[in-house]
Amino acid sequence: MAMHSIPLSEEALVGSFSTDIKPCISIHSGDTLRLETLDGGWGKGSSYEERIKPFARKGKGHPLAGAIFIEEARKGMTLKIHFNDIKPGRYGFTAAGGYPNWQNQKLSLLNDKEIILEWTLDNQTMTGACIINERKFVVSLNPFLGNIGMPPEVGGEHSTWPPRFCGGNIDCKELVKGSTLYLPVSVDGAYLALGDGHAAQGDGEVSCQAIECPMELVDVTIEVLPDTVISLPRANTPTGWITFGFHEDLNEATVQALDQMLELLGELYGLRRVEAMALGSSIIDLRITQIVNGVKGVHAFLPHGILL
Repeated sequence: MAMHSIPLSEEALVGSFSTDIKPCISIHSGDTLRLETLDGGWGKGSSYEERIKPFARKGKGHPLAGAIFIEEARKGMTLKIHFNDIKPGRYGFTAAGGYPNWQNQKLSLLNDKEIILEWTLDNQTMTGACIINERKFVVSLNPFLGNIGMPPEVGGEHSTWPPRFCGGNIDCKELVKGSTLYLPVSVDGAYLALGDGHAAQGDGEVSCQAIECPMELVDVTIEVLPDTVISLPRANTPTGWITFGFHEDLNEATVQALDQMLELLGELYGLRRVEAMALGSSIIDLRITQIVNGVKGVHAFLPHGILL
């Protein structure tokens, strides 16, 4: 088991998931990675006012660290990614209005000029502050990476915008420090990429953005589980187990998340699916992960300690 650092450089950034991209690093199962990330708009700086875009943008996707080649990873296995530490940078931003997405259309926000909230972040007190109409608003920070995944198949460039069975733009606010994310390995070598820092977000990511921010430190340990087979991502967080569903139709995404939770309850407690469904109605929370990436996300949440 080794510790690796990925420097923040143009060579170590990708704007899509692809096996055609030359990996920036090759690691082994059990290794740990430490890296910085740009914000989702390819920027960095000590404040929003001093924000710059230091590298050439690669396509229309998010700036992700990668591709990371994992020697032992083979299609059909499972990747275990543990978030040892996530430390946000000093600024963030959130936009709303103007952009012609479906929720702005439904909420009559197309005629409002886009606004941008400029956040000042304190990663010691883990708070963020912004000013609206001369009033100061302060929120608690719960930093996480919005985007972590692999190309869904060999060859071609695959957008970073939607979530998929092999990860991607999941945008789940529960994936904080101390969480472990499990992803189905979709291609040999994995070609993992990660980034898109969020300092805080509500379920749904309703404006189309969280508090978008660079990350000063992301520390992850990556392990290949050769004998574990899953069909969709799942996670074990400090507060509970999560299973995910992704689909353009929110109902279908809900069914996927529930289906995976029934499987998990069977694994954890030896329950048949119908038994898991009956018990689950009292202990499972369904949450809308995000509604803004074309492919919507739902996660089923099973709190730790809910069963006495």
